[in-house]
Amino acid sequence: MREQQKTAKRYRTLRLILGDQLNGAHSWFANRSDDVLYVMMEVRSETDYAWHHIQKVCAFFAAMERFAVRLRHDGHDVLYLTLDNPGNEQSITRNCSVLMQRYGISRFEYQLPDEHRVDQLLRDYCESLDIEWQAFDTEHFYTARDEMGNFFRGTKTILMENFYRHMRKKHHVLMEGDIPAGGVWNFDTENRKKLPRGHRPLPPLLFSNDLTVQKERIEAAGVKTIGTMDRGYCGWPLDRQQALELLSHFADNCLPLFGTFQDAMQAGEWSLYHSRLSFSLNTKMISPQEVVDKALSAWENGNGIAINQVEGFVRQILGWREYMRGLYWMVPELNTLNFFGNTRKLPNWYWSGETKMNCLRQSVKQSLEYAYAHHIQRLMVTGNFALIAGINPGEVDAWYLGIYADALEWVELPNTRGMSQFADGGITGSKPYAASANYIDKMSDYCKGCQYNNNLRHGASSCPLNSLYWNFFDRNRTKLEGNPRIGMAYRIWDRMEPAEKEATLRQAAVYLAMIDQL
Repeated sequence: MREQQKTAKRYRTLRLILGDQLNGAHSWFANRSDDVLYVMMEVRSETDYAWHHIQKVCAFFAAMERFAVRLRHDGHDVLYLTLDNPGNEQSITRNCSVLMQRYGISRFEYQLPDEHRVDQLLRDYCESLDIEWQAFDTEHFYTARDEMGNFFRGTKTILMENFYRHMRKKHHVLMEGDIPAGGVWNFDTENRKKLPRGHRPLPPLLFSNDLTVQKERIEAAGVKTIGTMDRGYCGWPLDRQQALELLSHFADNCLPLFGTFQDAMQAGEWSLYHSRLSFSLNTKMISPQEVVDKALSAWENGNGIAINQVEGFVRQILGWREYMRGLYWMVPELNTLNFFGNTRKLPNWYWSGETKMNCLRQSVKQSLEYAYAHHIQRLMVTGNFALIAGINPGEVDAWYLGIYADALEWVELPNTRGMSQFADGGITGSKPYAASANYIDKMSDYCKGCQYNNNLRHGASSCPLNSLYWNFFDRNRTKLEGNPRIGMAYRIWDRMEPAEKEATLRQAAVYLAMIDQL
């Protein structure tokens, strides 16, 4: 571990900082102590549990390194283990054990991990130690791990809207006394607009971060990655200063139109009016409260921001993000659920973007190029196809977890296996988000650049989404027809002529048989 000197400095406490715990405001750092050694590490156990996007791995490593530099500047003793360090055991716990012996450690401390896998690893490890140890909260989220479970205890239905209203009241966000600002809790119906013809969104703010060193280190180690990184540069914020700059840019320039166009999609426009703050938030460089406060301040200062814009954003942070985390800890078996029993493999073109379906080609290629897609592209394009095609939810999880820079299991799993794939049978959402080409055409211009015809259900040029959509409902009828939110789909299906239904199902079978060539 480079520190090979025989008379290493002695410390009492070893504090572990994980790669998504870059919170400089944590109470750990309020005071400096000569008895505390902080350790941060790049290890193969974290690079290899999924095929991550090259930008994701590089961005995490670079952000970690910058955070270590910041802590050292503030007077803290920090040991940073790079992936290529010859003494790196490539395991969080093995590295900690070596350091404990080397530095005479008598106390171990860590912040609670956000993922079951690492949480269990560290709990088991600590129980094997013969020294003092303590776990601390990360001091990042609005909620504690068990808060949402306690909120819904004894209730029959888990609804995000109920939890969201509770959070608004508890934290007094967008409230006028006991009344929601604007008179209603949710402005979602005003936030579903397609971009007008000829509308050009503001270009995204990107940072010119040179990650060549991290990239070469990752490639030399033989870490398998996906995606691309243009000339070794990455546009993601890599420290708190850049994260705050991106937050200000969003509040000043994007928030005025965010809500209205948050569900819109357009070819060649990968960022639109989205904040792209998720990487900064999920690494804890900035907090959800300061993000919400910034948006509220911009709205209150009269910067031409209507309430539907700010409410739509607040709902994503204060509502949906905390709701996803709550579900993750409420339903520990979520990663095993497969309500539809889907087993089909993920099509090869999810890894290349080489598909004739323009909506999938745009969304996948964008994801491979930028390690990013907004929530509707994830839910209603890539996720929708996987759902109606009957893809194994485990394969869908692995793809989402790897390809997006902001993807950590606590937020990816409930969004993907729960919301997107309905593999939990309705715990996360009250209906499966299945859609035909009609929805894609309504919210984007993707269909205009596609060789498939979005108006046809069958035939060689018919859009695969149309026949797969009806095939999905037909084959899952016993599990879905009692759901009151999707009764209309079955009423439409039942009114179709038998010949039309047969042709549609036959077309779906053809497309499923040639799924890698679509």
